[in-house]
Amino acid sequence: MAVMLRKLRSLLLLVGMTLLGLPLTAQSGTPLPEVPEATARFSETQGCVEPTAEMRKNHMKMILHKRDQTMHEGIRTPQHSLEECINCHVPGDDSGKIVRIDSKEHFCNSCHSYAGVSIDCFQCHADRPVKKTEFHPLVTKPSPHHAEAISNGPVSTGTLEVLAEEGKLQ
Repeated sequence: MAVMLRKLRSLLLLVGMTLLGLPLTAQSGTPLPEVPEATARFSETQGCVEPTAEMRKNHMKMILHKRDQTMHEGIRTPQHSLEECINCHVPGDDSGKIVRIDSKEHFCNSCHSYAGVSIDCFQCHADRPVKKTEFHPLVTKPSPHHAEAISNGPVSTGTLEVLAEEGKLQ
C-alpha cells in the first residue's frame, strides 16, 4: 500500500509539473511583431514624440486629438501628426522600395495585423513618406496655420498653446 501511494504521489507530481509548464510553452510559440526602427529622431534629446510605452498605449488618442486641432482649429504642427509618423517610421524594404500598408514590414501594419485591428487611416492619408514641397513662386509666405508663420502675423491662442507644448516658442 505504501509503495502504491508513493507511485501515485510521483505520478501526481509529474502531472502537476507538466501542467505548470504548459502556459510557458504556449507563450513561447507566439512571436511578437517585428516593428521597424524609426529613421529619424524627434529631437536631440527625444527619439519619438512621446516615450515608446505611451505611444503604444495612446497613439490613436493623440492622432485623433491632432486631427481635431488641424481640421477644426486650423492648427498644423508636426508633433503627433500622422504625416510625420509615416515620414519617420515607414521604411524601405530590402531593395530600398518604400513599403505600403498591405506589407507586414509597414510600421502601422506590423502591430495592427498582429493585434487583429483594422485601420482606415490610409483610405485618405498617404501610407508612405511624402516629400516636403517648396511653395509656388506666387506664394510669398506660408499659411497662417503653420507653426513657421508665428512671426508673419496674428496667431490664434490655440496655436500658441500647441507651440508652447511642443517647445517651439522662442
